[in-house]
Amino acid sequence: MSAPLDSFLQRATPHVLALFRVVIGLLFACHGASSLFGVLGGAMGQGGTLPTGSWPGWYAAVIQLAGGLLVMLGLGTRPAALLSSGSMAYAYFSTHQGTALWPIQNGGEASVLFCWAFLLLFFTGPGSWALDRVFFGARTEPTASAAQQEPSAA
Repeated sequence: MSAPLDSFLQRATPHVLALFRVVIGLLFACHGASSLFGVLGGAMGQGGTLPTGSWPGWYAAVIQLAGGLLVMLGLGTRPAALLSSGSMAYAYFSTHQGTALWPIQNGGEASVLFCWAFLLLFFTGPGSWALDRVFFGARTEPTASAAQQEPSAA
């Protein structure tokens, strides 16, 4: 690629990652809110809410709402993303996998996409625009690991 394009992409990456984080978090929080509060079509699009404390649906909805809001805001993104990813892996294997092999066949596309999106956010971090930066300051990460650095001459 050309140098100007590479430079633009490098500058834009943290902002696009933050936008990705906000959208994924918002969509996930909407799933939880619909199941807990009966909004946006209600639980499973059938209206109504899940009974308080019902396993695993109610607990999954709490994780969806809280995890989605935390990820969306960029507050504790990595732990919230890891918990959210795990909950979606559990949802896929406990609810969808038994029906058919592929997500397109068993209706598990959303679970798989959320699982992998949150796993990506766990590894990449929140990008820019995260509340973690406001409360805890910008953390500078080393540009190269110790294994990549040149050994110093003695």
